[in-house]
Amino acid sequence: MRQKLRVTLLTHSYWPESSPPQRRWSALVGEFRKQSWEVNVVTPVAHSPARNRKAFTGKAGKAFRPQAGPHGETIYRVPYLPHGRRHLWRLVDQCFSALWTVPVGMFTRRSDVVVVTVPSLPMLAAGYVLARLRRVPLVLEMRDAWPDLARDARLVQGSVKSGFEIIADFVQRRADLVVTVTDGFADVLRRRGILNVATVSNGLHVNSLPLLPAPPIGREVLEVLYLGNHGESQKLETSIRASALVGNRMHLHMVGSGSRKPALQKLARELAAPVTFHSSLHGQDVLDRYASADTCIVSLRDDWKSFETTIPSKTYEVLALGRHMTAMVLGEAARVVAEADAGDIVPNNPHALADLWLELAEDRRRLIRTGTSRSWVQNHADYGVLSRRYMDLIQDLVSGKSRAV
Repeated sequence: MRQKLRVTLLTHSYWPESSPPQRRWSALVGEFRKQSWEVNVVTPVAHSPARNRKAFTGKAGKAFRPQAGPHGETIYRVPYLPHGRRHLWRLVDQCFSALWTVPVGMFTRRSDVVVVTVPSLPMLAAGYVLARLRRVPLVLEMRDAWPDLARDARLVQGSVKSGFEIIADFVQRRADLVVTVTDGFADVLRRRGILNVATVSNGLHVNSLPLLPAPPIGREVLEVLYLGNHGESQKLETSIRASALVGNRMHLHMVGSGSRKPALQKLARELAAPVTFHSSLHGQDVLDRYASADTCIVSLRDDWKSFETTIPSKTYEVLALGRHMTAMVLGEAARVVAEADAGDIVPNNPHALADLWLELAEDRRRLIRTGTSRSWVQNHADYGVLSRRYMDLIQDLVSGKSRAV
């Protein structure tokens, strides 16, 4: 029987925002609360992205005032600075909010453990300071392969360690437990001498998504879907160039937003590619778009080494829905796709991708899944399973045991 514990969570994004940390921790907090764990969340006033702020009305919270969360958790909001898309101003905002996180965290009820989820570097530092002031264990959650990803993205350059890397390494080595979302990055940290590492992957509530029926076997045009961020990490130019090579045998739908979207739209126009761009979708509109697709793209660029230990969060969604996956991924993500028998793994190359899509258009029987992928998610990445592992890790940490494996 689990001991009832009190957790303080520090995160740069939480309900009612829509972001990777929000989706992960809203799910985990809901499971923690089912076991009567008390959860206090310290996070900025909900403010991002700007286009969704009307949806925050009455939910965004006010700085320094406790707020009831959707699962019975207590949310403590800190102020923020308005910012655009530029990395510098985003960092300034994160520093400002992190500075307030420590004093606000000190005024919450004392917890048994502090959990901080990054890649927000200032929040990482705030978590370390708060845990030491409170004299409780620190759980550091690395949701991305930071700081490796920063160097791959050329946010950090040169042979000498940056301040970013020094701080990340300092806190990683002093955290009582480091949680990663992939086994691959956990192994990277262990090779650096950080031994108190465990993996709790990303996931979803499988029962919240339907198993979609197979796409029509007689459809003449291959309907391909990409749904997600249009940024540097995805290398979506490959998909647009491939669609131009395939031509009228297919139609590519690109749903979402991101820093590269204008350039991608320009490329599609220049190539006269069969591509339609859509704004971000939510709720039933997302499911309808998945249902209309024959295959779904999951893509990461292949020239950043850190992506060998990264699994895009959309992977689990496509697996649970039972749609065929066009996977341009390496390393651990490729292993998951293969284990789940989810579709085809293809190099991030326009000609290789075009060849695959032509093959699928010719033989649509390859698009029909057996349900294996949904079963894989149920067994390995359902938040009911993941939360139990997380709770066991925290409980053993608080009681002095070690489960970092």
